[in-house]
Amino acid sequence: MKKITPCLWFDKNAKDACDFYISVFPDSTINDIKYFDWNNPHWIEWEILTIEFSLLGNTFLAVNWWPYFQFTPAVSFMIPCENQEEINYYYDKLSFVEDAEQCGWIQDRFGVSWQLVPVNLDKYLFSSDKEKSENTMKVFLEMKRIDIDILEKTFNS
Repeated sequence: MKKITPCLWFDKNAKDACDFYISVFPDSTINDIKYFDWNNPHWIEWEILTIEFSLLGNTFLAVNWWPYFQFTPAVSFMIPCENQEEINYYYDKLSFVEDAEQCGWIQDRFGVSWQLVPVNLDKYLFSSDKEKSENTMKVFLEMKRIDIDILEKTFNS
């Protein structure tokens, strides 16, 4: 079966980014590193060209190149979180731009956006009880950092 592999373009700091992500996510690895062909006169003088790495079983490719392209929050990677402890862990490890925090969206020091999503979020926001869901959605949309207890209390009130 074919899989889609997200490719992340870094500004000559792909190795730093991959090492950082490997340190944050359990069961994650660097799978392969491709180096520049020094015999090709068109290559520039960095050592690493691409790094294939896996985070939580998902494969990514990091490109180590010039800053032609920038990351935007229009593309983010969702991290399903089982509990508040896990949400707090990823906030503490990944969030670098406090102003970018909104409804679980965070941005790391490399400019990559992530979404911290409680696994039970759908229960609160898409319940058959429309009033409870609407009230919870209003509270959720005001949150910078997600607080599962507040969502649960709002839903159950």
